[in-house]
Amino acid sequence: LITEIKQSRKALMESIKKTYIQYPYLEKPVEVYERECGHKIVFAYKKGSLMNISSWVKTGSINENDKNNGISHFLEHLMFKGTSKHKAGEFDRTLESKGAIVNAATWKDYTFYYVTVPKGLDDNNFNTTLELHADMMLDPVIPENEIGAPFDINSNKITVKRERHVVIEEIRMRKDQPWTKLYNNLNKNMYTSHPYKRDVIGNEQIISTVTREEVLNYYKTHYTPSNITTIIVGDMNPDEVIPKVIEAFDFKGRENGEIKKNNIDLPGNETKTVKDYGQINTGFIMFGRLAAPAKDIKTSTILEMICLILGQGQSSRLYQDLIEKSKNPIFNMISSDYYHFRDGGNFFIQGNFKPQYEKEATEEIKSAIIKIRDKGITEKELKKAKKKLKAGFAENSETVSDIAETIGFYMTVCDDLNCVEEYVEAIDTITLEDVNKTAKDYFDINNFVISVLMPETCMSEDK
Repeated sequence: LITEIKQSRKALMESIKKTYIQYPYLEKPVEVYERECGHKIVFAYKKGSLMNISSWVKTGSINENDKNNGISHFLEHLMFKGTSKHKAGEFDRTLESKGAIVNAATWKDYTFYYVTVPKGLDDNNFNTTLELHADMMLDPVIPENEIGAPFDINSNKITVKRERHVVIEEIRMRKDQPWTKLYNNLNKNMYTSHPYKRDVIGNEQIISTVTREEVLNYYKTHYTPSNITTIIVGDMNPDEVIPKVIEAFDFKGRENGEIKKNNIDLPGNETKTVKDYGQINTGFIMFGRLAAPAKDIKTSTILEMICLILGQGQSSRLYQDLIEKSKNPIFNMISSDYYHFRDGGNFFIQGNFKPQYEKEATEEIKSAIIKIRDKGITEKELKKAKKKLKAGFAENSETVSDIAETIGFYMTVCDDLNCVEEYVEAIDTITLEDVNKTAKDYFDINNFVISVLMPETCMSEDK
């Protein structure tokens, strides 16, 4: 019987395309397996007592519209509500009893589900985790009693609360968060038609009325073999592990759908400002502009470097110029950030300031943007940024969960794990001339959208 199993697994493996990726800081190359059905499996060896199993799905708000916005996140919640084999709650209880960390996340380009668990003796934990994880990914029943019946969002007669109510409560809690409100106002004004303009979590009206049939149809459309990458990280033998993953992920002929392509929005030609008010005591401001797609590794890496130089940490330009060395600082905090997306990243500068200085706060950030465009950065700043990026990547290669998350990002958002080698190479080879040219290209103030959130007490003054 053992011989038959080995022969069967050998035949199974012969039909699979296998490639090796020289992943920095790991002892062995990462192995990528592509099945005929399109499902991809990645194995990364990491010595230690923990392992991680995760599956990344190429869907998030990028595949939503005005009628189903938030369905990706809602489905993420419902995936944990049982399968034909395992009742709701059994997945969590079984794995958490083994010391596992179980979670999931939804973002614009992806949804992913992961389990980090002690490896245990004789791979028993791996076998149990894989069976439960694959079953959840392939056979969620999404029971009506767990979803909860559709209801009128304005009704106060709801007595039994189910998962749709949990998500709606999340949405309502976010409404009171000033940074979320500021970002959402900016985000929807940076885009004209691209799905990225919508909030990933969705809105109350849609979540209160979306039906089980709509959720199931969304699942069947997007949770297809070619849209899913399963990642295994740990101290295990891939020759034993990969056949088990293939057997567990039996898609039973599930077909792949068409790949949706969106029209890519371009930055505006003049600065746009949007303003809102809230029950707050200070002012909030965020500048944002559309940037390069994630797969443009060189440009994205340069923008990451500029982000570090401009507004990451207390040694950054913005912090030093506008807080530390300012004779009359009007900012309480200020920083920059860069988001990587499949259809184009986002560059941000955000700050919290004394509300009486709204005009001054806006002008100071504008001046910082113009300065980096016109004067660029220094060789010293570039060397420091490169060092930080390398250190950050090395740090993200220390744990099985961080390794899995980095691999998941490159496989899902960039469609190619080879980009990880390109990224590390780019850090070394990017020149000062490269950075300053990109700064000129991307830091035209006319390409930025500005979102401002002010205390409600300022409304009468503004009028």
